[in-house]
Amino acid sequence: MKLTLKIWRQKNAASKGSMQTYPIDGIDGDMSFLEMLDVLNTELIEKGEEPVVFDHDCREGICGACSLQINGEPHGPDRLVTTCQLHMRKFNDGDTIVIEPFRAKAFPVIKDLMVDRSAFDRIQQAGGYISVNTSGNTIDANAIPIEKEDADEAFNAATCIGCGACVAACKNASAMLFTSAKVSQYALLPQGRVEATRRVLNMVEQMDKEGFGNCTNTGACEVECPKGISLENIARMNREYLSASLKG
Repeated sequence: MKLTLKIWRQKNAASKGSMQTYPIDGIDGDMSFLEMLDVLNTELIEKGEEPVVFDHDCREGICGACSLQINGEPHGPDRLVTTCQLHMRKFNDGDTIVIEPFRAKAFPVIKDLMVDRSAFDRIQQAGGYISVNTSGNTIDANAIPIEKEDADEAFNAATCIGCGACVAACKNASAMLFTSAKVSQYALLPQGRVEATRRVLNMVEQMDKEGFGNCTNTGACEVECPKGISLENIARMNREYLSASLKG
């Protein structure tokens, strides 16, 4: 395939970025999107030009680091996949592909297509854990019976990889889907109830501090999420937050 790539280039967070156009040829439909970018970068390096910076790690759809805005969609036109799982057969010969970083105030650009998503880490650190004494006082994990439906829902929430597609898909750059998934995976389990009140209050407070917007109720976050995290988690977090607020 012969393609035209329009890629956002930006030296650093303080610099003004712009779209740059790169023609590319010889792209096979079985290549992943990141492999296509590797081909482009090889060509740029051979020409003595600076390669395009983009984030990636596992290339197996597990880590979510490869987050890119492709033709206006987080992770591109496919569904339930990350950018590294997107294949070039989803595009046609002669296509123009626009590639940008995820756009959000809370996700400042580091360089080119790479953004700083450490805001998610700080939300997680604010309450996305349980405090358990494991120093010589371990308890059998199966000692507390848990309904299978609750266990399944908790597991589904825990599949969130924190890629930020929900933020990029939302016109308000809301992190409600991410935060609610992290709240839900504990709220549904008895081990998570001990710190439930403090958890949801702290995590929502940190989410607001980071500069994420409010939920738009449009559902774009669930549609674009590579792991299909459900909007039901946002409803659950809202209930948890109301209950925690009433407790003071």
